[in-house]
Amino acid sequence: MGASLPPKEANLFKVIVKSYETKQYKKGLKAAEAILKKFPDHGETLAMKGLTLNCMGRKSEAYDLVRLGLKNDLKSHVCWHVYGLLYRSDREYREAIKCYRNALRIDPDNIEILRDLSLLQAQMRDLTGFVETRLQLLTLKPNHRMNWIGFAVAHHLNSNGSKAVDILEAYEGTLEDDYPPENERCEHGEMLLYKISLLEECGSLERALEELRKKEYKIVDKLGYKEQEVCLLLKLRHFEDGERLYKVLLSMNPDNYRYYEGLQRCLGLYSEDGKYSSDEIDRLAATYESLAQQYPISSAVKRIPLDFLGGEKFREAAENYIRPLLTKGVPSLFSDLSSLYDLPEKADILEQLVLKLEQSIRTIGGYPGSVDKEPPSTLMWTLFYLAQHYDRRGQYDLALLKIDEAIEHTPTVIDLYLVKSRILKHAGDLAAAAALADEARCLDLADRYINSECVKRMLQADQVTLAEKTAVLFTKDGDQHNNLYDMQCMWYELASGESYLRQGDLGRALKKFLAVEKHYSDITEDQFDFHSYCLRKMTLRTYVEMLKFQDRLHSYPYFHKAAAGAIRCYLRLYDSPLKSAAEEDDEMSKLPPSQKKKLRQKQRKAEARAKKEAEVKNEESSATGVSRLGKRPVKAVDPDPHGEKLLQVEDPLVEATKYLKLLQKHSPDCLETHLLSFEVNMRKQKILLALQAVKHLVRLDADSPDSHRCMIKFFHKVGSLAAPVTDTEKLVWDVLEAERPTFSLLHEKSLIDANNIFLEKNRDSLMHRAAAAELLHVLEPNKKADAVKLIEDFANDSASINGAQGSLRKWKLKECITVHKCLDTALEDHEAALRWKECCADYFPYSTYFGGSRSSATMGLSHHLIRQSSENGVAASLSTDQDAAASVSSNGRLQKLEGGFKELVI
Repeated sequence: MGASLPPKEANLFKVIVKSYETKQYKKGLKAAEAILKKFPDHGETLAMKGLTLNCMGRKSEAYDLVRLGLKNDLKSHVCWHVYGLLYRSDREYREAIKCYRNALRIDPDNIEILRDLSLLQAQMRDLTGFVETRLQLLTLKPNHRMNWIGFAVAHHLNSNGSKAVDILEAYEGTLEDDYPPENERCEHGEMLLYKISLLEECGSLERALEELRKKEYKIVDKLGYKEQEVCLLLKLRHFEDGERLYKVLLSMNPDNYRYYEGLQRCLGLYSEDGKYSSDEIDRLAATYESLAQQYPISSAVKRIPLDFLGGEKFREAAENYIRPLLTKGVPSLFSDLSSLYDLPEKADILEQLVLKLEQSIRTIGGYPGSVDKEPPSTLMWTLFYLAQHYDRRGQYDLALLKIDEAIEHTPTVIDLYLVKSRILKHAGDLAAAAALADEARCLDLADRYINSECVKRMLQADQVTLAEKTAVLFTKDGDQHNNLYDMQCMWYELASGESYLRQGDLGRALKKFLAVEKHYSDITEDQFDFHSYCLRKMTLRTYVEMLKFQDRLHSYPYFHKAAAGAIRCYLRLYDSPLKSAAEEDDEMSKLPPSQKKKLRQKQRKAEARAKKEAEVKNEESSATGVSRLGKRPVKAVDPDPHGEKLLQVEDPLVEATKYLKLLQKHSPDCLETHLLSFEVNMRKQKILLALQAVKHLVRLDADSPDSHRCMIKFFHKVGSLAAPVTDTEKLVWDVLEAERPTFSLLHEKSLIDANNIFLEKNRDSLMHRAAAAELLHVLEPNKKADAVKLIEDFANDSASINGAQGSLRKWKLKECITVHKCLDTALEDHEAALRWKECCADYFPYSTYFGGSRSSATMGLSHHLIRQSSENGVAASLSTDQDAAASVSSNGRLQKLEGGFKELVI
């Protein structure tokens, strides 16, 4: 302690410390008050009281007390340590490290402070400092195992694996021959396997194998031992020993695909691209035929040959694989075989094969060449597969025909409704897809997966309110919407944010996207506790793997989607800023008195409705948030539930740039990253950064219509700029002049010529044509009619080449929607957009966007898709119309309320 206390108060101070460690905060607070009555300026007691109050949620008081204590006793390492702990609790790690270093200047050999500092250095990846701190800990306490291991791991993380091996061997030299005791065998075995992995990483393969076999009797994880040994054998090219060991592993787990891959490598029959010579295929087929006899119940040994076989051999192997799975009724069969559909010839064989099986079951009741009769369910699962097959190939009429027949055959199988919902989604009828998914959900109200699928379909159909009410059926009691956030349900938040963005509700969209970003920050913070735990429990291989995972955490798709969605929200907010109160009042003053009165009434009703919803939500939370002990859990109330404050930013582009930098750092090989970079920097007038984005786009995919569009727009914009005046502008201009020839398409060509070359090269692609047409309008505004004709001619060209049905298979719904928006907004030709819509309505008859003849909106069926649940509490509309209603009875099945709809017809 910095300032000495009398014995009685010194003992009370020890009580404060112990109470903090055992989380008896009230007891510690009482002891602190007793000391401060006699010594009100005692710095360390003030600091510990502040730390205790921080744990009790009184954060502002805590900071004031700790700062006061530090002011009263600036040379106390306890005060600096407590200040660091306070910062650490708020995730201010850099400030905490500064406090710890100040504490160590006063007490350089304090073990606790050094240990806390090392944890923060590992968290912040200050690897050089981490090595130094772990060395100091080892020097101070060399008889502690954790200090040896921590020092070795520090060197490993600092890219010095050989030094880490030397440290572990030095530690082993301090142990007795009969070590470890029985209760430490697992931990010691993990350390040995970690050491072997370090030797492997350093390239000392022979030494690693020798060490592994030498210490086999000390390693408890026998499966880990065998996998490590076979990995070393493979790298050392000891293929015969590796083959023998892989067969031992396969006898333990004959469905592990990695073991089969390793066995193929040992046999010299593995190809990264999956392409093999005819001789290699024959050898592989013979190998797997032999393995199939050894492991007759293995699914993997029958599935893997489908990837390399072709022709009649593929047909025979596929039939042998598919038949028992159809008989058994495996719903995931199509998902299992979906990768084969990347090869059209295999997809054709599968179609012919399953159609033959269907025909045989219908005519003789069994498979071709078999005397056994199949159960009735086999036909249903065959139809189920065919529906997914035709859906994958874009033949939605046939897909719906097959799935409807399967539903008529066995109307109680939930998977049928989910697949039909998926088919309708792909066909473009999102409202009907949501209705079918809800029908599937109602067949089993206790199934979380089906509920989630239903919520996903509802969000795709922009039925956000209904989706929320359906999703919270599987959350805990209390504040249900916060529970979705607490559970880090990122797929829901992303889908919800995308729906809000489509609807133009930027505040709520941002709220959802930034929630996902917050989850990733929490995941990063969650690693903190593992720095000490993993060293103590010796899970070293997993620990290092976890740290590597954390380093690439923000490169995962969910974060990319959230960051990209947030950037798009800010771009839209920049392009269409929110109106200020003065502007709104000015606009209202221009309205006629009658409209002004209606608008005010509408605003008052909206405010009253929002207030009522908030009150109801608070009552529900209060009623259900009472624990068994009669105490209500304290939860922070969201001050901005609709994200309105998120929109009140001074410069949306500054906010967008924060997330753009994260994407550029963690997703540099993604085209979308640089598309967003181009959009942001063009708006910020950052010419060189925009040029950098264009160069990245061309490097990643020069033939992409988006890359071409950005390149032409960029140099067109540059060409319209005023002549440079300042030295900086001249320097930028020189860079642009030097960089332009590096783009092969622009070398010694005008932008118009480059666009024409791009068009001729990609004339058969709809999206490339649309990009070329849009740029033609940008470069030559007087040729708007030619640009429109360029797109419209694609329909005629495609039909003449492929026929109507052929072009239907070739066209994609999303692309056609994009082209329609291009005609309507970029080219500003509403008549052409209407013609395109009518044309696409024939190609996509189920699309509600284009008003297809078979879509639920056109057929008027969406009026009958409003339902209410009397048991699960969901009450909302499955369509935008609310002039009819149906209800769900207690078992969730649809019941007729009025009209003639006894079943859901899509």
